[in-house]
Amino acid sequence: MTDQETAPGATDETEALRAALATAEAATQDNWNKYLRAAADLDNVRKRAARDVEQARKFGIERLVAELLAVVDSLEMGMAVGQTASTESLLEGKEATLRLLRSVLEKSGVSEVMPAGQAFDPQLHEALSIQPAPAAVPGSVIAVIQKGYQLNGRLLRPARVVVAGEAAEGGAAVTGQDTEVSG
Repeated sequence: MTDQETAPGATDETEALRAALATAEAATQDNWNKYLRAAADLDNVRKRAARDVEQARKFGIERLVAELLAVVDSLEMGMAVGQTASTESLLEGKEATLRLLRSVLEKSGVSEVMPAGQAFDPQLHEALSIQPAPAAVPGSVIAVIQKGYQLNGRLLRPARVVVAGEAAEGGAAVTGQDTEVSG
């Protein structure tokens, strides 16, 4: 037999193989198109997520700023009437503005750290000095120089405090490591 002459069963087999190949190529092309669409969708999701994060970063404090505008308005009104208003009305205006500002901060998750009378906590407090205080428990906060603040439980600024030390002879405060002589 020559190359030109093929057995009748071989032609059917060749045609079947060609049909199977065409079907496989079509399935391959279809899967490749599905892959490309999935990759493009994933890329779009990444871009959208990045855009959303950027928008959240850019405008995340929008609510806070909108509420702070009321505080600005209150301060501007106080400045406008400052020359003609009485001291008492100016003080009342300052107090109202402070209440408004505290309300805005509270709504935003900011809370004060006011540790007067509590045990000193180095995680929340910064000791500025240690003084003898016979009436106070050693290691407790006897005075707050500056309030601290937390944002949703995370420390923004520690409270600056004076801590009670043990009273020793001669008016010195005795601590675990240092001795500070008072006045």
